[in-house]
This record gives sequence, structure tokens and C-alpha cells, in this order.
Amino acid sequence: MLGLWSAHAADFLLILTLATTLVFALPIFLVPLTWARLMAWQIPQQTDLAVYFGRCLGAFILILEALMLRAALTGEAMHTAFELLAATATMMIVVHVYGALKRIQPLSETLEIGFYVLLLLLTLMFWPA
Repeated sequence: MLGLWSAHAADFLLILTLATTLVFALPIFLVPLTWARLMAWQIPQQTDLAVYFGRCLGAFILILEALMLRAALTGEAMHTAFELLAATATMMIVVHVYGALKRIQPLSETLEIGFYVLLLLLTLMFWPA
């Protein structure tokens, strides 16, 4: 299974980068509380810390997006991009399963477990040769 679709690794990274930048990275970076409300989070009265953490997370995601975009367009650090993507998907599965088990997140976050499992499987399928 590892690398079954490796010939299309760059295309996969490019499509994934565009989609996740628009759906996750930019909204979390620019308007974290608006994004959180759309995901059904309860917003506390004091929001400065939530905005700060949201913008930090968004900035980190944008860094990953830039690395994936560079790999997709130039082929440079392709394996590194896939390693980061697999590690991120794995850790996000852990984070979201923990939140689901503790019942401390909205349903939208629990449903993201499926997204990250699919992302990990696709990452493995497109793993560059």
C-alpha cells in the first residue's frame, strides 16, 4: 500500500495544500473565533487567549502548507513534506480521539477523526517512491 500512487505525489500535495489552506489554515489564522463558531465550539466571554492560540495554530498550519506547496511545485523535500503530513495526521487523530473520549469537543471535531484517518491513508498511498 505504501506509495501505490507515488507517481501522483506532487499532484496530491498541491490539491491538499490548496484545500486545507482555504478551509483550515487561513480561517484559523485570520478569524479563529469565526472558524470556531462554524465548528460549533462554545465561545467564552474572554477570548484573547483563544484568538492567540488560534492564530498560532493557523501560523503553524500555514508553514506546513508552504512546505507542501514547495514540494508539490518543485519536488524539493518531497519526502520531508510527506513525513510531516503523516506525523500531523497521526497526532491529530490522537488529539481528536482524546477529545471525543473525554467528550470535550463538538461533534464537528469528533467527525474530523475520519478526515485525519483518510488523510493518513491517502498520504501513505501517495508516498513518494
